[in-house]
Amino acid sequence: MSDLHARMAARVGDLTAVVVARCAAEAPFYGALPRATLQGEVARSIVAVHALLLRALRDGGGGPMGPGDLTRLIEWSARRAEERVPLEAVIAAYLIGAEVWWQTLTEVAEPGELAGAGGKLLACLHAALPAVVLAHQNAQEDLHSEDKRVRRALLGALLAGRPYEELAGVARVAVVGEYEVVAFAFESDPPSRLVQSSLDAFTGIPVLMDHVARIALLPGRSDVPGLVARLEKDVGQPVRAAAAHSSVPAAISSAAQEAGRVLDLVRRLGRPPGCYRLDDVLLEHQLARPGDGLVRLAAKLDPLEEHPYLLETLRVFVERGLNRRQTALELCVHRNTLDYRLQRVSALTGLDLAVPAQARLIQAALVARDLAGPAGHRGVTGWQGSAGAAESG
Repeated sequence: MSDLHARMAARVGDLTAVVVARCAAEAPFYGALPRATLQGEVARSIVAVHALLLRALRDGGGGPMGPGDLTRLIEWSARRAEERVPLEAVIAAYLIGAEVWWQTLTEVAEPGELAGAGGKLLACLHAALPAVVLAHQNAQEDLHSEDKRVRRALLGALLAGRPYEELAGVARVAVVGEYEVVAFAFESDPPSRLVQSSLDAFTGIPVLMDHVARIALLPGRSDVPGLVARLEKDVGQPVRAAAAHSSVPAAISSAAQEAGRVLDLVRRLGRPPGCYRLDDVLLEHQLARPGDGLVRLAAKLDPLEEHPYLLETLRVFVERGLNRRQTALELCVHRNTLDYRLQRVSALTGLDLAVPAQARLIQAALVARDLAGPAGHRGVTGWQGSAGAAESG
């Protein structure tokens, strides 16, 4: 096919211009590129593929491409992936190029040459496209792994309060403005990919999240309760979350520590699933400060240790806002029985629920007991769990 090779070689310049124009018109990725890039780098890549097709015409028999040709295609494909060219754009360019090549063949080939030239074109596509796709996907997987590593390092720096600007540049993440720092607790460990997909879908952008510490950064003033509700549906289990607002990136570290402490407190208190902030557990947070005061406050209820039904009655009474009718209904007891139990609580503890100041003390003592534990199991308490994970970065 040496004559046909010469005729096609004479048309390569025109062929390349047509392929470049059609790629820009038909493939959105190429259409968004600057004119200089299209006429420079993109045109050079097309000329290189045309050289492979011309060689197939010139060599006549044998395979459409040698090992060296495939090696070059694989190298080009990996480079395109590293340049963030979408695989669908790459495939579109190859198919457009093949169509333009075939149309030109029909114009310059003799009737007896067309079938063989068409076969060469199809054989080249058959050999090239699988190699191109595999090389592109492998390169993209490497890029994604590196992207994840850099994003994890960026989040770790933000949570620990270390310099983050260089990492943000490498990760191509704009760290600016406000964030909601959210710590999560699940009943069982859901797949990290499922959690990440749920967060990304809700916010509409890739969310920075540490899937070991279960800490995420949500941009702006995100609807955290709405996100938690969505996440519960997606992972199929209840979710506890604690959120703290960061007005500037430099405050993310302290916000993460606050969210971690609130989540730890919520879990220790056995609060139901949902979204919590410091204001939701402000009294409990203050009571939970380590020291003898917490232990002494919890000890106010030690006289009820041997009367668990009295402790249960007291807890329900406090949870129902000291409302006797609602408490009796929930406990399924007569009002007289409830009154008797509450009188026993007052007699054993020396605290009168009818006196507002003493009623508040009993309420605080219940919280202290939940935090410090029953008598015999108490020690100096401290922050653990989520807070420690957040501070470790």
